[in-house]
Amino acid sequence: MENTTIDQSDLARLNEKDKLELQTFITHETQKTRINAQTHTMAEMCWKKCITGSIKSSTLSSSEEGCLANCVDRFLDINTLTVKNLQAMRASR
Repeated sequence: MENTTIDQSDLARLNEKDKLELQTFITHETQKTRINAQTHTMAEMCWKKCITGSIKSSTLSSSEEGCLANCVDRFLDINTLTVKNLQAMRASR
């Protein structure tokens, strides 16, 4: 298996363009990881809230479907509100 760690001497050999490209890549990968974690959290939370009985068929009941749609909408509303508030706090510094 190949060694995938980067130490400071490796970073020191990079030119500024490559350092910026690496930083951008790491930032994007970190953002993707956060989005995936949030999606997983939302799916698990809404599933536990809305699917309370045993699964009897390959489709959701209308009440389960409505509950899941509402749960996802509220989760996204809260995340949007949180991001807006954080941006406002940063802007006021």
